[in-house]
Amino acid sequence: MSLNEVWEAASASPYTPLISKDSQFSVGFTLLLSAFILTGLFGLNRSFLSIVSFGVPASLAFGFGAVYMICAVGVYV
Repeated sequence: MSLNEVWEAASASPYTPLISKDSQFSVGFTLLLSAFILTGLFGLNRSFLSIVSFGVPASLAFGFGAVYMICAVGVYV
């Protein structure tokens, strides 16, 4: 298969993101709000079980929420 054929085949099915541009702000805000709540719960109760149940989801929600919020306001990473 030549590069030109691959290019033509790819143009027939354009990329569509899982989360649309219109809903990135609400998804980012929801993830950042949940990260804030989970971080507060983690700060109140520090134990090994708390790290697994609050710390890891809070850090993941903050990471993804920050990226979605950055993309929602127009700064592309």
